[in-house]
Amino acid sequence: MNALWRSPISRAFGLIVGALVAVPAVAAAQAPTFAKDVAPILQKNCQVCHRPGSTAPMSLLTYEDARPWAKALKQRTSLREMPPWYIDRTVGIHQFKNDRSLSDEDIATIAKWADAGAPLGNSADIPPPRQFEDVDKWHIGTPDLIVKLPKDQIVPKAGPDKWLDILVDPGLAEDRYLQAVETKPSKGSRVVHHSVQTMTEPDGTIDDSDNPRGKFLNEYALGKNGDVFPEGAGRLIKAGTKFNFNLHLHSIGEETPTNVELGLKFYPKGYVPQFVENSEGVGRNQDLDIPANTDNVRSDGYFTLTRPARVLSFQPHMHNRGKAMCVEAIYPPTGVAATGNTQQQNKVETLSCVDRYQFAWHVVYLYDDDAQPLLPAGTVLHVTGWHNNTATNKFNPDPDNLVTYGQRTIDDMSFAWMSWYYLSDQEYQKQVAARNAKNKSASN
Repeated sequence: MNALWRSPISRAFGLIVGALVAVPAVAAAQAPTFAKDVAPILQKNCQVCHRPGSTAPMSLLTYEDARPWAKALKQRTSLREMPPWYIDRTVGIHQFKNDRSLSDEDIATIAKWADAGAPLGNSADIPPPRQFEDVDKWHIGTPDLIVKLPKDQIVPKAGPDKWLDILVDPGLAEDRYLQAVETKPSKGSRVVHHSVQTMTEPDGTIDDSDNPRGKFLNEYALGKNGDVFPEGAGRLIKAGTKFNFNLHLHSIGEETPTNVELGLKFYPKGYVPQFVENSEGVGRNQDLDIPANTDNVRSDGYFTLTRPARVLSFQPHMHNRGKAMCVEAIYPPTGVAATGNTQQQNKVETLSCVDRYQFAWHVVYLYDDDAQPLLPAGTVLHVTGWHNNTATNKFNPDPDNLVTYGQRTIDDMSFAWMSWYYLSDQEYQKQVAARNAKNKSASN
């Protein structure tokens, strides 16, 4: 009866109020839910680190774990700070074997979920929990040989950073070719800044004039998971070779024992791969001069490929003031590019850039097989780094200091670890022709 005598104004007001009440309900109904939309994203891209006992500071395994971090998830993913993948999407090569980045759709889903109040949804929609191997698993698979330090190194509760060189004899009695290699701390990972392994020849000679510790073999740093070489490519370790472990250790407020293991996976005995894989620090600039309170300080370095090469990966290396890095190919006067097209004289082609470098993540960007640059002999790899030595860099320990090249974390560096294998002229032409034919077929 009351509804019969209400005035038109009162009825209109009621409709408006009803609509206002209904909008949030409709929005909530249409918003992504954790169970159906967000959990699959976290399982695929985040939980490998964000789980108990792993490297990340909090777990994202369950709704109860993730719900308090909804706004932080939106912020960090929207800025593409997480997952750690810092390739500039606007230039260079975009196809990688280990691309861990989120799609634009995934980022939008997380943002809408957070903005809607992070609803759970129907718990029955949550996919089965992802099954993880042990946190200490080898990413290269079970090694054929594990080499570790003869004894634990004790890092004191407090003190300056330590650099150690420890030579270890693995007892190799015959030449073997490596198919994969990985380094990881077996204990005390929090005190290991990095561990770089090099090889000393059986007669004690150093087969690398640029590195007094020997020829580079492998590196451990946060974010690196080991090197698996392409089928048909490997690295020779001669019988009697010794490994040098170059360790950078730092105190964390409690006395900590640490050790490091080197895992080696070999090709079958007697197998000789067609190509020999190389990993080197490219474009190393040791004349860094980064003034205090200065941003966008540029440095350049160069490396010439003496033979045709197929490039496999790119990993920038700088310290806390590092901001961005690019690598480009400067082609010789005549030659054939990564795409197989005949080059104009002195052509320059950008291969890859990271647009916001973070020292905490040493990510190796592995090019897809069909995107691996094919570069002619005489190509110059030009590495350009930019540093930010101002207070706007949240990782900067002291913007008032001049910074130069050095091994300490408070010093800085600028170069790129890159891997490739050399080709004969005939192999190079054959691979370029195959690349051209595949590209032409794909475009038709």
